[in-house]
Amino acid sequence: MTANDDLDRTLQEWADRVRAELDLPDVPLDVNAVLGVAGVAAHAVVRPAAPITTYLAGYAAGVAAARGADPEAAARDALDRVRRLASS
Repeated sequence: MTANDDLDRTLQEWADRVRAELDLPDVPLDVNAVLGVAGVAAHAVVRPAAPITTYLAGYAAGVAAARGADPEAAARDALDRVRRLASS
């Protein structure tokens, strides 16, 4: 097992615990996509932009899902949009 495997496992376990705590056990989560967008925001804007960006993308995805959009598609769309914004 590598350090990356340990990190991936730790992040997945943490995400599972957070989802359980927030009563969101079935919410899809692509950890690598979220981390990728956070990295783009941190490097293209400033480091504190990472949590702000991922929070707002998640919020937008939740609003879209509440309006009837597929949750996974809504999350992908929100992450793609903020990735493009941060890269421009």
